[in-house]
Amino acid sequence: MAIGDGGLSFARPFTAEPADIDELGHVNNAVWVRWIQELAVAHWAAVASAEQQAAYVWVVTRHEIDYRGNVAVGEMVTGETWVPELPKGARFDRHVRFTGADGKVKVEAVTTWALLDRATGRLLRVRPEIAAPFVGSL
Repeated sequence: MAIGDGGLSFARPFTAEPADIDELGHVNNAVWVRWIQELAVAHWAAVASAEQQAAYVWVVTRHEIDYRGNVAVGEMVTGETWVPELPKGARFDRHVRFTGADGKVKVEAVTTWALLDRATGRLLRVRPEIAAPFVGSL
């Protein structure tokens, strides 16, 4: 993981499959939302302990997405995500950027996530030990 825009970043590739393409010939907006979620979940799985993953679950409360370019079938983008600020209570904002092989940003997003107790479904304050792998020493 690298330091990116204020927090520790996490990245992984995504390739546009035929089922991801809409009638205009590029990745459908709903697919971008799915990729945002997949990236965030992969980030959590990469940094959280098995005990944390068993005890907690994150849910999206808001997506704000800017579409800046198109991606066609077979094209790959790199999704990168980071948390630039410490959580506030049970919630934090996660930033996401998808960059094409051409180096151009295709999609940028800010999503708000909330931490839930997996057993009860109740909101939980994000404690420092849960936030640390996302924000480093912020």
